[in-house]
Amino acid sequence: MRLGVMCSGEGTNFENIVHSCPKHEIVLMVYNKKKCKARKRAERLNINSCYSVDEDDIIALFNAYEVDMIVMAGWMKIVSKKFVDAFPGRIINLHPSLLPKYKGLNAIEQAINAGEEETGCSVHWVTEELDSGKVIRQQTVPILPGDNVKTVTRAVQQCEHHLLPLVINAM
Repeated sequence: MRLGVMCSGEGTNFENIVHSCPKHEIVLMVYNKKKCKARKRAERLNINSCYSVDEDDIIALFNAYEVDMIVMAGWMKIVSKKFVDAFPGRIINLHPSLLPKYKGLNAIEQAINAGEEETGCSVHWVTEELDSGKVIRQQTVPILPGDNVKTVTRAVQQCEHHLLPLVINAM
């Protein structure tokens, strides 16, 4: 498959996809924050990248690159119905919780504050409703006594690095 990836931050999941999904071609990474570190990863990995905050531009870019699937890997902006409709059944998202619990921002902090004994990550189909599409696969992470947002975030990120390529490679 020809993959398009959407990033807003560090880009660790983006780079992990590049290394862990060799049967797929990552043809474009779009980022929406100018200081997004994923851009530097794309440069180092020789993958085309583009900064854009305009959904019409992003739709046009993914169409121009003829992507088969879009992977939201740390994309920190809600997409519109128009965007979802442009790529029906072709957008997946990685979210740091066991959906349907703790949608949106600060999911790990929400789980800790709620006294959960476990959290994890989910890969789900993107719909116009935030973090509400059908879950494809999840993986749990225990919340241990003495854990804090930083330690649980690190554990969830390790889980994400396993789960996302697993889902992509199964497609």
